[in-house]
Amino acid sequence: MSGGEVAGILVAVFWAILVSFLALVLVRLAQTLKATTKMVSDVSEKAVPLLADASETVRSAHTQLARVDAITSDVQEVTANASALSSTVSSAFGGPLVKVAAFGYGVRRAIGRKGAPPEPERTVVVGRTLPAARRGGRRNRRTKD
Repeated sequence: MSGGEVAGILVAVFWAILVSFLALVLVRLAQTLKATTKMVSDVSEKAVPLLADASETVRSAHTQLARVDAITSDVQEVTANASALSSTVSSAFGGPLVKVAAFGYGVRRAIGRKGAPPEPERTVVVGRTLPAARRGGRRNRRTKD
């Protein structure tokens, strides 16, 4: 055997090993592609019903929001009506009721003073009696004489 023939055999053996290695890589790549294809089909089978359910949920939420919007507008209208009614009642009865209350207070005070001599008001503080504060002191300070 000559050197050229030995070199040819070595190259042939090297190519056989290389082709075997590439065949092994291709077989593993084919297995990976099959597993990936199976996984994608499984995900597709499970995702389609989930997307349908999500779409139905979104539709239901939209319907509920429309109902809530209608309820909110009704409540807003009722609130406006109640506010208008309150303003009307306040303007119609507020002034006269205040006047009646003031008149009743004045009558009670006048009846109370009529029968009894005025006695100074006193405040009880834990065992001591203190005279009441003087009224009208500020009124005199405001006027300039």
